[in-house]
Amino acid sequence: MAYDLILQNIAKHISLTPAEKQYFTSMLKSEELKKKALVLREGQLCNNIYYVSSGILRAYHLDKDAKEATIMFALSDWWITDMFCFINCQPAMLFIEAVENSSIVGLQKKDLDQLLIEVPKFERFFRIIMQNAYIREQLRVIQNLSLSAEERYHSFLTKYPQVVKQVTQKKIASYLGITPEFLSSLKVNKTKN
Repeated sequence: MAYDLILQNIAKHISLTPAEKQYFTSMLKSEELKKKALVLREGQLCNNIYYVSSGILRAYHLDKDAKEATIMFALSDWWITDMFCFINCQPAMLFIEAVENSSIVGLQKKDLDQLLIEVPKFERFFRIIMQNAYIREQLRVIQNLSLSAEERYHSFLTKYPQVVKQVTQKKIASYLGITPEFLSSLKVNKTKN
């Protein structure tokens, strides 16, 4: 079945009947993305949340000087969207791109709203997803405020070793809030120690 992975993701938190699985999967849209393809652009109405079946996606913001700031990466079996704009049906503040060839499954906001009415147990599932995302982002903010760049880099290596292997140094530096050159010097120092 085309939606086995997303159903396994959901089964970590809630149990669905065959009819509920059918109802849910009828709302989904699968998409294959080439590397660097954008699924969301800043200013575009953000009306989808995406599950990453394979590959890696990245959400980023461009400042007034067109400098990228990576907000998050989404690996296989993760969810991604511009959450504030998705929940509030507003134009996106972020871009979301495929870091590598990826497969995603999209769920539109209107369908999610209907799903929460028709199958209330999905409220539990999406609450867990959103609270985990909130916790992850809160910890990231605390680290950015309290840890040195070197400590943030080592924490990133520990938490996301697969990202380090598959994402460019420039994108990782953008996530850490440092320059690629500084990240390069951190990597050189790490290999010397």
